[in-house]
Amino acid sequence: MTDAAALPRSIALFGHRGARGLRPENTIEGFAAIASLDLTGAEFDVGLTVDDVVVVHHDPRLNPDIARDGAGNWLAPEAAPLLRAQRFAELAAYDVGRLRPGSDYAARYPAQAPADGARIPTLDAVIEALAGRDLLVEVKTFPDHPDRTATPERMAAAVIDTLRRHRAIGRTLLFAFDWRVLRAAAAIEPGLRRCGLTAPDTVEAAPLWLGGIDLDAFGGQLPRAVAALGAVCWAPFHGTLQQSEVREAHALGLLVLPWTVNTAEAFDRMIGFGVDGMISDRPDLARDAIARAGLQLAAPGFVAAAPG
Repeated sequence: MTDAAALPRSIALFGHRGARGLRPENTIEGFAAIASLDLTGAEFDVGLTVDDVVVVHHDPRLNPDIARDGAGNWLAPEAAPLLRAQRFAELAAYDVGRLRPGSDYAARYPAQAPADGARIPTLDAVIEALAGRDLLVEVKTFPDHPDRTATPERMAAAVIDTLRRHRAIGRTLLFAFDWRVLRAAAAIEPGLRRCGLTAPDTVEAAPLWLGGIDLDAFGGQLPRAVAALGAVCWAPFHGTLQQSEVREAHALGLLVLPWTVNTAEAFDRMIGFGVDGMISDRPDLARDAIARAGLQLAAPGFVAAAPG
């Protein structure tokens, strides 16, 4: 009989915004890469239209580096409408299947294969496209610019209603930098697992972003603040994560899922830290790094197995 302790440790892998290093971000065409690579699941962002449709798009406005109108013209930055000011039918007229040539975005992701004709999808469509996969759903609200989106409470309610319709609560981790979203979600659906996102700029402005939590009350230790929120997971920016923080998070019973882990050096560093999973724009390269380390890729169901 094989000693269970001798089996390779597994690590979860999620494509960031679908898999934006390979295919257009937050599109059905991009989410197809998740299945082809047999990943644990996908991370993606959601917003809310004026007619209360939950859509999958990273920015509160249409992104002019990816959006073209019906005539094929690139959207001017000053003309980019807010999602919350558009009906879903209006958003569906834009093509988001290619990076604007010459943009900084295009330079960052030269391996992204275009998918002309790709549209901004609904959350309903993405859940269906990712059938059987774990979902990391990031709700985009901005406490420093509250006029850009619906309220955290309204956003959380709309997302949860969609997840309930698809019976997807159990395979979803709800993410937010704005921790008011996580508090609102807990009040609506206590069984939905939540994950506290952090970045250097949100930590610097902690009173604004962390839902009223006083970081000083926890000795400045983010894992302690996440645990106090009642979340099951902490998702820090990989570049600032320290191994001592991973150890502390694990001691508190938290999962650790760093985001935008994209290079060989970063893969190896995060794996060496013992993180529970990685969120990557290049999940193809991350998968290779996991194999080189002698680890197993966590199958879908990772979220369902998390403490909750």
